[in-house]
Amino acid sequence: MLEIIPIPALTGTYDNYIWILHDGVHAIVVDPGDATPVLAYLQAHRLDLLAILVTHRHGDHINGIPKLREVYNTRVYGPRSEMIPTVTHQIGEGDHIEIDELGLRFDIIHVPGHLPEHIAYIGNGMLFCGDILFGCGCGKMFVGTPAEFHYSLQRLAALPDDTKVYCAHEYTESNIRFALLCEPENIALQQRQRDTRALRRQDLPTLPSTITLEKATNPFMRCAEPEIVAKVMRRLDLAAPPMDEIAVFTALRAWRDDC
Repeated sequence: MLEIIPIPALTGTYDNYIWILHDGVHAIVVDPGDATPVLAYLQAHRLDLLAILVTHRHGDHINGIPKLREVYNTRVYGPRSEMIPTVTHQIGEGDHIEIDELGLRFDIIHVPGHLPEHIAYIGNGMLFCGDILFGCGCGKMFVGTPAEFHYSLQRLAALPDDTKVYCAHEYTESNIRFALLCEPENIALQQRQRDTRALRRQDLPTLPSTITLEKATNPFMRCAEPEIVAKVMRRLDLAAPPMDEIAVFTALRAWRDDC
């Protein structure tokens, strides 16, 4: 039986989750920014590391790869980017990978916005989305355009509603506080805050989320909602609504950066 375990890493700085998928014998790891907790888990459970999956080049997602490969010499799947030299198998839009030992297949989509090379892994009812989508939020726009970022999120929103969303950071609680500034009357969002607080009080992860939950509560996926549009208009002191959803997304991302 497949288990999907979030390994907390870089706690207090980035609050990463490194996801480990295993069946008690074989394992794969997603975005290992720190090798130490991954090695501890693999060795404690006597797991053979088959592959590493990478979404983008930031250090809190790749810095653990060299040490892991020293121990396991495993293959590393990641974006086609010369800025990630530890990748052994470059992949991109339209590709797929298969991990036969675990019965897994992932389709790859290109989701720029956070960084140009960012990719996501989709399959088996799961989405591993790195920093393009967070619980009730999205990543910062380091090298990208609002149009790219919005389009990437819309592609994810089009996935089946029950798709489980495995983000790379435990940012849900703070993201909800911002979301409530944008849409305070959202009943689903209010409930998500209660649920999230209950989980965090027990030091439990708020992830995975689902596409359904994100579409119901995540302001960056709700740029056409009247209450959010009204809040953006008020913040920007606009007499008329923004021209389109991209303009709303742009304003939301800038607002979030200020919070």
